Amino acid sequence: MTTVTDPHLALVREVVPRTPRGCEECLAAGTPWLHLRLCLTCGHVGCCDSSPRKHASRHAHAIGHPIVRSLEPGENWCWCYVHKVFL
Repeated sequence: MTTVTDPHLALVREVVPRTPRGCEECLAAGTPWLHLRLCLTCGHVGCCDSSPRKHASRHAHAIGHPIVRSLEPGENWCWCYVHKVFL
């Protein structure tokens, strides 16, 4: 069994989704999204890279919060945008 150790895990906090109903930016703009990702540093909810505006990865790169968790029902995984690896 391989254990993934990512130095960005030190940025993970206990967070509450800031906009649990959907992508923060898409809700504000009235635009659609496909899947939601939760920033595990600040609670930002953004849309995935399959969504037209890719707000989760934009947030990760602009703010420096690289670890997200899927907010999709039945999904239990995390992703590091810097290392491009599932955690």
